[in-house]
Formats: sequence, C-alpha cells, structure tokens
Amino acid sequence: MAPLTLSPASPPLLPLHASASLSPMSAILPLRRGLSYFAVAAASVRQDCATWTPAPLSRVLPASADSSLFHISIDVSDSPDLASAHTAAGQYLQLRLPSAADAKPTFLAIASPPSLAASRGEFEFLVKKVAGSTAELLCYLKSGDLIELSAVMGRGFAIDRISSPESAPHSVLIFATGSGISPIRSLIESDFRSNKWKDVRLYYGARNLQRMAYQDRFKSWEFSGVKIIPVLSRPDDSWKGEKGYVQAIFSRAKQILDASSTAAVICGHKAMAEAYLYRSNGQMRFPGDRTVHMNFMEVTSVLVADGVPQDKILKNF
Repeated sequence: MAPLTLSPASPPLLPLHASASLSPMSAILPLRRGLSYFAVAAASVRQDCATWTPAPLSRVLPASADSSLFHISIDVSDSPDLASAHTAAGQYLQLRLPSAADAKPTFLAIASPPSLAASRGEFEFLVKKVAGSTAELLCYLKSGDLIELSAVMGRGFAIDRISSPESAPHSVLIFATGSGISPIRSLIESDFRSNKWKDVRLYYGARNLQRMAYQDRFKSWEFSGVKIIPVLSRPDDSWKGEKGYVQAIFSRAKQILDASSTAAVICGHKAMAEAYLYRSNGQMRFPGDRTVHMNFMEVTSVLVADGVPQDKILKNF
C-alpha cells in the first residue's frame, strides 16, 4: 500500500502522553462503520509529518496482568520501504489513528528486532495505555483496523561502538523501566549476544509484577546470557527481590569491577525527552504527575563518575 503524502502542519506534535479530547469509542466507531479511510486521512493533513503510511493491525493483546500494557503488531508487508528502514534496535516512529483526527500522534519505540520486519514485514510495539491519549485509543482497536505510521526515526543503539574485538567491554549494563523495555527487547533479540560479553545485566523497573511486561521472555533472555534484575517500586508483601527505583538500586550495588571496560545501554528518544520531561523536586516527571521510575541523567552521571567512558554509554537518541 503506497504512503500518503500530506502537507506539513502548523503546530508541533505532542507525543505519547498528550491528551486527546475524544472518548475511546467515539474514535473507534468510524473504523467499525467502514468510513472511507482516504476521506479520514485527507482531514488529517494538518499533522506535521510529511509522509504517513497506512497499515493494518495484526494483533492487539494485553501485555501485562493488569492490562496497563498492550502488545501491538502492525502488518507493513505492503510497505517494503518502511519495513526495510528498520535496521537497528532502538529506532522508533510516530503512529496516529485516521479515525481520530483531533488526537495527537504517539511516539513508539519498535519492540521487535529488525529481523522480524525483514522476514515477515511486521512491526511489534509495547504500548502503555495512558488515559486520554492516542496510545489508549490504539489499545481499543482490533486486528484489521487501519492506523498510520510515520517514517522510521533514529539511528538506534550504536552497538558497533562496543562490539569490536579491540574495544569490547567486559561488562554491559542495561537500564529500562515500564514500557521503556521496548527497544531493549529489540536489542536483546537481535544479534546483541553474539559478542559474548562476560557480564550483561538488565536493570528493569516497574511498579509491581502486574505491570511488568515480557516476563514470559525472561527465561530465554537469561539463557542468552543476560542477567535480569527486576526492580519494583511498589511491590506486594510477597516480593523478595529489589525494591525501590532503578537508579537507587544500581547506585547502592554498582558492582563495576573495571569501569574502563564497562558499557551501558539506556533507552529513550530525544523527541519524547524534549517534549515531556521537566524537573520537580529532583525527579523527572511527565504531565499528569506520573513520576518516572528511572532518572536517565542520574544513571548517566553515576556511570561517568565511576569512570565509564562517555562513548561507551549508548542511547537511542
């Protein structure tokens, strides 16, 4: 299916957590009634991405026990140029709903490895169901419903900086919280472990186990050599693992034996960071007062203070 070329928009987009004034069902009903896709798309020309590619959903399923996270799969097999643009773990794109012209597009990191797009023409995402957002509307859709995707953005994680035989580190530390595990899954399930680093640790934070995605993948990740350290900020009384926030747990038990031979991977992307993050009482927050469980700048500061080279701290933005 050919991309739709639209005119540039006037106001800048607000990503993932921007509020939409539509109720979930009012946004979805046009899809159910068979409203002309192209007529709806024409009404959306004010959005500021030059090219939007229509594609059908192939799967929409809860990804966490409390249904706050969803697995979303999108069939891009009819858009080979878009599929082939996914070349590295850590890339992301914008997604919008043609049936919800007033809802702002959402930024989503691609959770599947590039090999999935190459072999099956499919993108997978982990979507946080945020009330009033495009992300929430997306979680109410069904297989076959149409959405629109922007071009793939970002260069992804520059793994080549830590994978050459001459400069390969002994330890690789990975940090993610909540739905931020998306690009990390893409990384782990790519050829990441072919480098055979001796010590690979994933610090993965969530409020509780009911909100932690990909638990069904932990065993295979561990088998590939990634030690997973779950960190829960509000666990129930039965939890015996790490409690608190990722940056605090890491600071308390750094266990960096040789900082000069250590690398780190931190997820995020510049557009979301610039649009949403602000400082308040020493913490990073999003609109709606939802405290982020990991302060990316704090983790970076701790790593640098311990002597981890800046060029060995990989970000996908």
